[in-house]
Amino acid sequence: MRKYISFFILGFICSFGIFAQQETVQKRVTPVLQTAPAPVVFSDDTLFYIDVRQVSSTPKERAEDISERLEKIFDEDLYRKNGIATITDGPYVDVICGDLIIMSLSDEDALSKGVSNQELADQYIAVIDEAFKEAYKERSLLTILTRIGLVLLVLTGIWLMIMLIQRGHKYVERKIEENSHKWLRDFSYKGYMLITAQQAMNLINWVLKLLKWVIIILLIYLLLPLLFSIFPFTRGWASTLFGLVWSPFKKMVIAVWRYLPKLFTIIVICFVFKYLIRFVKYFFKEIESERLKIGNFHSDWAIPTFNIVRVLLYVFMFVLIFPNLPGSESPIFRGVSVFLGLLVSLGSSTAIGNIVAGFVITYMRPFKIGDRIKFGDVTGDVMEKNLLVTRLRTIYNEEITIPNSSILSGNTTNFSAMAKTEGLVLSVTVSVDYKYHWQDIHEALLEAASRTSKVLKDKKPGVLQTALNDFYVSYTLCVYTHETNSFNPIYSELYQHILDVCKERDIEIVSPHLFTLKQDEPPKGKK
Repeated sequence: MRKYISFFILGFICSFGIFAQQETVQKRVTPVLQTAPAPVVFSDDTLFYIDVRQVSSTPKERAEDISERLEKIFDEDLYRKNGIATITDGPYVDVICGDLIIMSLSDEDALSKGVSNQELADQYIAVIDEAFKEAYKERSLLTILTRIGLVLLVLTGIWLMIMLIQRGHKYVERKIEENSHKWLRDFSYKGYMLITAQQAMNLINWVLKLLKWVIIILLIYLLLPLLFSIFPFTRGWASTLFGLVWSPFKKMVIAVWRYLPKLFTIIVICFVFKYLIRFVKYFFKEIESERLKIGNFHSDWAIPTFNIVRVLLYVFMFVLIFPNLPGSESPIFRGVSVFLGLLVSLGSSTAIGNIVAGFVITYMRPFKIGDRIKFGDVTGDVMEKNLLVTRLRTIYNEEITIPNSSILSGNTTNFSAMAKTEGLVLSVTVSVDYKYHWQDIHEALLEAASRTSKVLKDKKPGVLQTALNDFYVSYTLCVYTHETNSFNPIYSELYQHILDVCKERDIEIVSPHLFTLKQDEPPKGKK
């Protein structure tokens, strides 16, 4: 039994040792495999990649050192003098040019590529030789002269294209000017001159010049990369120049493409709310025309209520759309929104007060369009009633604009509210001497009322004795009329008939001033 236990413990120890050794190997290999490869660059071309750390140098540092040495070899023309060879130094194979060591390749380098050290060094030397030969060829006199000729050819082509564009522009401009009397004419709408033929001609010339310069600039921009690509040291300029426009354009296209789902969401929301608002409008229009009646909901409440509902629907629509707007999550966008809201709230407090007063006035129904009202010292007919102001027209055709907040805080007299049903009472006070019997005065005033037009005949006028003064009696004649918008002419006609009837019946109308003057006169025949 002990023997089996001993074998079991020994096997466990061996297994643990093997597992620990595998972990150690994995820890050593993992950093090598997980290191990102770094490119070795010569004359803006990538020759090969270094993907193994060596002592304390990372692959990136090794690749940069190799690139610097290759540039030095080429600049000092060491390659033609010494060439590139290899030497073995223990576990390393060094790639050298004369006394300068370009790189040292270890077993890990060879293992990462799946070849031996010498084979890997030969591959790298072949790549470097090819790159150097190409670089020498690029800098030869014949190549330089050929490229200069290509530059001149491209510049000549650009100049010829620009001249062709200029001639084409002048030709089109001349043809349009020669046929302007046939092609162009004055454009007017309902008697209003929108644009004359000469203005249209000037606009066309301006558009042609703009199109010409856009084509020239686009042509130059497209041909400059071709010009820069001729020389190796300017090829980077071509890509940079092309990227200046292409990168923003590419970002814009990508942004638009990614925004399309949200754009379709906004379109659907707007489409739904558009027809929802139309349905609500139709509903309230039916109430306004009194084809649809809802309890105590008055028809003149329909449009103001529709305006309120429409605003609420638009606000709700904006709340749904706002998260889908481009840049809505940006702090700048939110800051600007808050700032604009603050400006509106602070700068429109009076307007908002008038709007609130307009809604209150609408649902209080103190007057409606066409009513004759009196506000303060102003009396007139209501011409317009909106959320901000109420406009009145006086008997002198004066237009008076009153803020709704002032109407809400003041007293308003409506002469038309009960005139259609019960009639408006017009009263005239007449002062008469005590020597006349009151029945005669009543008959005279009632006779004057019966002669007056626009006075209700089915409602009998009345006469009241309103005061027994020291020297005269005050009588008040009350008549009824439905014509509230013309009671001043009714008053005028009633006054005329009172004077006529009193003159016919030898009744003298007096007043305190007239009576005082008569008392001061001496009796006839006395001095």
